Amino acid sequence: MQNNKKNSKPRKSKIFMKKKPCVLCQQGVIFVDYKDTELLNKYLAYNGKILPRRITGCCAKHQKMIANAIKRARIVALLPFVKE
Repeated sequence: MQNNKKNSKPRKSKIFMKKKPCVLCQQGVIFVDYKDTELLNKYLAYNGKILPRRITGCCAKHQKMIANAIKRARIVALLPFVKE
């Protein structure tokens, strides 16, 4: 029998990152209001884009609420569509 270890690639160990807890769940936030621009600005990038879940660390439920609140605030002109 031949030894196939010569042709196989070395295995890399998998490093798992510990998931951030949802900040809004810890604070007990039930509803994200579109008029709360201070909170919503934390979830916007420098160019005005909505930050993704993997960066914000929010759960899916709160991330959807944040995205909808940002979109509503943009329409009412509380937040800009594009930051300069």
